[in-house]
Amino acid sequence: MCVPPIPSRLMTGVDDVTVRVMAPHEFEAMRAVSVAAFGNDASIGHLLDGLRDSWAWHDELSFVAVRGDEVVAQVLYSSAIVDAPGRLVQVLVLSPVGVAPHLQRSGVGTKLITQSLAVLDARDEPLVFLEGSPSYYPRFGFRPGAELGFTAPSVRIPPPAFMVRPLPRYEPWMTGALVYPDVFWRFDAVGLRP
Repeated sequence: MCVPPIPSRLMTGVDDVTVRVMAPHEFEAMRAVSVAAFGNDASIGHLLDGLRDSWAWHDELSFVAVRGDEVVAQVLYSSAIVDAPGRLVQVLVLSPVGVAPHLQRSGVGTKLITQSLAVLDARDEPLVFLEGSPSYYPRFGFRPGAELGFTAPSVRIPPPAFMVRPLPRYEPWMTGALVYPDVFWRFDAVGLRP
């Protein structure tokens, strides 16, 4: 699959930012950045706590962007399942992603997502899903899930916002309904809320 290049204007001013897997002792800093990125919405912190304690969490799939010694952005990929006609397929969900408010729109998020997705290309999961802006995520190779035969896990997810990015191990028979881990439901973190 061809991924569109990231425009260089979206990557300016991030040379001093390093993207890497989060160290275990950085969880609280990562959590704080994500909560701040969502307007100090405590429910994001509770979701991260719940994910960390669930089967869906993988230490190697929690990425941070660091400037100096400061965590300035984070993205988490969690395990989920596609209920395909032939069998269940383990996939990933990108959620949440957050950039410190003072660095939003600086290219830090673009660098974080681009570099973390490159790591996923070497993994066994064939797909990564998200709920997000249809004007932002296509630059990373995401497209509407329905185009590849996927069904969103909730009717509250607008069709254009339910997106998927095939990874190298994707095969066309892999279609069906995305099933989120229960922790997303327990913290009401699926679909749009009024």
